[in-house]
Amino acid sequence: MVRSTIIVRASDALPLAASVDDEQTEQVLQEHKQQAKVLFRRITSNSEPRLSIESGPYTHHYLIADNVVYLTIADKSYPRKLAFSYLDELSKEFSTSYGSKIETTRKPYAFVGFDTFMSKTARLYQDTRTANAAGSNLDRLNDDLQDVTRIMTKNMEELLWRGDSLDRMSHLSSSLRSESEKYRRAARNINFNAMLRQYAPLGAIIFIIIILIWWRFT
Repeated sequence: MVRSTIIVRASDALPLAASVDDEQTEQVLQEHKQQAKVLFRRITSNSEPRLSIESGPYTHHYLIADNVVYLTIADKSYPRKLAFSYLDELSKEFSTSYGSKIETTRKPYAFVGFDTFMSKTARLYQDTRTANAAGSNLDRLNDDLQDVTRIMTKNMEELLWRGDSLDRMSHLSSSLRSESEKYRRAARNINFNAMLRQYAPLGAIIFIIIILIWWRFT
């Protein structure tokens, strides 16, 4: 289920709005909210626009739209399709309500009143069966969100402690390195096979000559 939601301005990580969580949720998610703050500071113009980041029993899902980051912390078992459908709804409503004020505001949590819409929408998504039914009726699960396999998944520990990046280029670089290694291995195999084809007949002839000489003089 959706546990907590935070909305910040992408360019400077200024918090714009957040869900009002109960005391128990605050205690349970304290570390994960701190991790979210670190993520916000890591986001750049090259960052993945949609990303899932696993952290213990929870997953941070975020969506970037019009210089705003919408992040929700959900149970790891919660379907990504629903998580991003939920974030997509928030982004559309937030842009409609406050789009003209986002760039000029300087006050943290200037749009705290958006919690009313977040709470109402989150309740629809608490139960996956209810969320699927509601999504069908209201066309929430649109075509852009159907193929969640295109959304990358990363690990929080790798991001925070092992130097991994949120950037799209880092994923491309990793893919290129992997492909390059595959091609190098393939090239070595091709060269080895070519060498075998070239010298195998000669080696066979030499071997036969050696056998004949050995047989002749023994």
